[in-house]
Amino acid sequence: MTHSKNLATSDKATFHGMLTAAPEMFELFELIERVAASQAGVLIRGETGTGKELVARAIHRLSSRKDQPFEALNCATLSAEMLASELFGHVRGAFTGAVRDRRGLLRRCSGGTLFLDEIAEMPLNIQAQLLRVIQERRFVPLGASAPVDVDIRILSATHKSLRDEASKGRFREDLMYRVRVVPIYLPPLRARQGDVHVLMWHFIEQLNAQDRRVIDDISESALQALLNYRWPGNVRELRNAVEHAFVVGQGPQLLVQDLPPEFRGEFPHTAPSTHDRAGLIRALKRHGWNRNATASELGLSRTTLWRKMREYNIDNQATN
Repeated sequence: MTHSKNLATSDKATFHGMLTAAPEMFELFELIERVAASQAGVLIRGETGTGKELVARAIHRLSSRKDQPFEALNCATLSAEMLASELFGHVRGAFTGAVRDRRGLLRRCSGGTLFLDEIAEMPLNIQAQLLRVIQERRFVPLGASAPVDVDIRILSATHKSLRDEASKGRFREDLMYRVRVVPIYLPPLRARQGDVHVLMWHFIEQLNAQDRRVIDDISESALQALLNYRWPGNVRELRNAVEHAFVVGQGPQLLVQDLPPEFRGEFPHTAPSTHDRAGLIRALKRHGWNRNATASELGLSRTTLWRKMREYNIDNQATN
């Protein structure tokens, strides 16, 4: 048996780059429209790959700030010093290497919206500075003495519970209440009814248009493998699985052997070692400390790999 694109769910809609047929997502879209009309702090919760930045961009585009800048920053990928510089900017001589003045994101998108992804990873001292920005709408760039006024809306996202982080002393409780006036929970792909079908064919059609290979149906075994999978990487992982099938397979039908090994119950030999420090270091060394290549081998997002490196205190000088 096969599954052609004509059998895919037809009751679907696109909302600011998010394609779905799931009732849960239609409810989410209605909430996004309501919160976009306010200036409240919004915290977007969701697993890796669910589309948290797409939600933030949708809120911005539907808001009164839509004609002003939108900037996004991942708090998990920068050192504390670099994160502070990116946010607040600095004056020449503020620290070693600061050879000229730099306008930070807060100034560059004043009047608009700043999206802070993985906000739970923000160091406590920077959290205190961010709280002042939200409360007073002003801040002092690194190395400067005069404050700068800004008009900005903060949207943020995390895969963690900020309440749990606050109870453990890793996140300021007062900042938590300012950034999560309205929490939005983005459901994982496995909980979105019909969306594996819809998104699978959407990605197939995108790749068909590249004239590399044209797929017009899916074998029953491949379909069941896709439907039964738990999708820990969510929409991003589904896109990756479809692209993998395009590259390794041939002909107009997507077969189960075209899919990545985990869909056939197989796992890369590196999988058991991805959760310990020594295994991460071995993988990084194999790729010359290239984080993109390492994350791809281990089946992690670059952000997750960076987070694990920070957790295990791994840098390029690690030797054991």
